Amino acid sequence: MESAIVPLSQSPAAERPAVVETYELQKAYRTGFWLNQKVVSLKNCTLRVFEGETFGLLGPNGAGKTTLLKTLLGIVRPNGGRALLLGQPLGNRAVKQRVGYLPENPYFYDYLTGWEILQFTAGLFRIPRSVQRQRIPELLDMVGLAQSAARKKQLRQYSKGMLQRIGMAQALMNDPELVFLDEPMSGLDPMGRYQIREIILSLKAQGKTIFFNSHILSDVELICDRVAILAQGELICIGSLDNLLGTTEGYRVKIKGGNPDVLKNRLAEMEFRDGYWQGQILGSPQDLIASLELMGAQLISLQQSRPSLEEFFLQQLEARGVRFSS
Repeated sequence: MESAIVPLSQSPAAERPAVVETYELQKAYRTGFWLNQKVVSLKNCTLRVFEGETFGLLGPNGAGKTTLLKTLLGIVRPNGGRALLLGQPLGNRAVKQRVGYLPENPYFYDYLTGWEILQFTAGLFRIPRSVQRQRIPELLDMVGLAQSAARKKQLRQYSKGMLQRIGMAQALMNDPELVFLDEPMSGLDPMGRYQIREIILSLKAQGKTIFFNSHILSDVELICDRVAILAQGELICIGSLDNLLGTTEGYRVKIKGGNPDVLKNRLAEMEFRDGYWQGQILGSPQDLIASLELMGAQLISLQQSRPSLEEFFLQQLEARGVRFSS
């Protein structure tokens, strides 16, 4: 499959102001004992993220996702290119007051409680005590830690999911316009992933712009307006899910047995392969299944014609010979 880079003019979000803009952004590191080895993390990275959208940056381990995010936050300095955050050059202190950030592995002082770490974060932003008294309970309630046992417990007693949720709360303490999340669902069980996903959806409903890295593609497919795939430091795809995956909602089936004269009226592109009849359903799947029962045929598989984001992701990487790192 060819690269599916969608022109900005085709994006519905392109009518809104861009809050993240990168132009030919580059980053390379020197490694080795003599610093004589060069590792390129970003290659001429150009993208835009628009106000109010949820943007997912995808890629295998080592693709450069975290490097891009840290570069945008001013934690890492680029070697080339330029970028703007909320219309200002990287490193602008006023802009940092309007941004929230959850790192992949948040580290907090173990002996603080959930309430105390939020108080500490509020102090960094110089949020008045009167505002803190209202804001902290709201955030604890949003992330499901409002019960007294959780908010008074020291962080060393928190589970991975609880730490991720308190990390999300501290990222939102300053009520940011733009939120960066680095692998927010990494290492969480299904319930923890669901909770983080619901928080992201609530932020989206508030009109906040969310930029997050992830390799859990099923979650990305549920919540993102647009996605980009980064591999070996290079952006290879960017666009909405409909742009990248297609909009068809048809179904393909694999059937064992049956009357081919009947099936040809039910299936388009029908063919007999590997001992099964296969093709695209004409009409509703329910009608086909009912006719199979009358024929005594067996339904082997039923799937949407549109590929999943995971299938598309793997196709794009395999087409470029990208090897997966562990």
